[in-house]
Amino acid sequence: MTFTTVLYILIALVFFGILILGHEFGHFILAKINGVLVEEFSIGMGPKLFSIKGKETVYSIRALPIGGYVKMLGEQEKVDNERAFTNLSKPRRLSIIAAGPLMNLVLAILFFALYGGNIGVQTNIIDSVIDNSPAYEAKLEAGDEIIRINDTKINTFEGFITEIGESNGEPLNIVVSRNGENINLELTPEKAEDDRYVIGVYTKLADRGFASSLSYGFKTTGFMFQQTFKFFGTLFQGKVKASDFGGPVSIFRISSAAAAAGIWNLVYLMGAFSVQLAIFNIIPFPALDGGYIFLYIFEIITGKEVDDNKIGMINYFGFIFLMILMVLVTIKDILYPIKF
Repeated sequence: MTFTTVLYILIALVFFGILILGHEFGHFILAKINGVLVEEFSIGMGPKLFSIKGKETVYSIRALPIGGYVKMLGEQEKVDNERAFTNLSKPRRLSIIAAGPLMNLVLAILFFALYGGNIGVQTNIIDSVIDNSPAYEAKLEAGDEIIRINDTKINTFEGFITEIGESNGEPLNIVVSRNGENINLELTPEKAEDDRYVIGVYTKLADRGFASSLSYGFKTTGFMFQQTFKFFGTLFQGKVKASDFGGPVSIFRISSAAAAAGIWNLVYLMGAFSVQLAIFNIIPFPALDGGYIFLYIFEIITGKEVDDNKIGMINYFGFIFLMILMVLVTIKDILYPIKF
């Protein structure tokens, strides 16, 4: 392994660490706001590599860079202390748990905004049409804003090229906004030499100002949110091959490759990973944030208390299942790596 390769891996680790740090900081800062005593703030899992004692919190870095945690007083059991997590009202507990995934969405917006502000981004507004292309035959014009393809609303360049790419050469109904009027057009994408489906247009480049970059951050985060849920849907339907998804090994391979391709490619990728991390953590599964979010919403709506011992037992087995799943996905990453 060359020095350059090691450097790219370290850069990827730093960026991935930022995602974990941001997620855990969300929990941490809301715990502090709600007056909860935070006993430990950890980045990573497993054996402790380094730690420093603050006024009341131990800040640590652990050996396995696959997550982190914020350990709060009274998080797992009732404690006779006004600063214990379990002594908070259900809405305040919910705010602390939900802050982690929410912070990942905030990070995604910032990553995408940084990317857009430095690289510049394509829009869904047509700049020019290639002669004799499907777009030319359908009478698309420069200045047209593509706002819908079939039943999918379009507000980003990524959404536009995704719908075209997934058309498989089937006819598309495209709605464009032209001079304040919505116009329906029909066209059939054609396959380019690189096997991508295209319609024969160039789109306008957005300016790199603060407002447009931030807008791009919000829009792209929304698009990635939608695409990630779409992927989970196909995953649960059994339509995803083993080589189409991965775990920690794949994440570091892809991240280091992105770092080698340029820092801004890595920034964009981290935005996408941050959205995925947020969604993964809101899945209502035991031991994940989503499990607690579901529990507290259930208790708030019904007014019923779920037995703490049952919760602890469910989370215990849920955590074991997640660890087994992590091991299996890691083995899969090694035997059947993602191709990119």
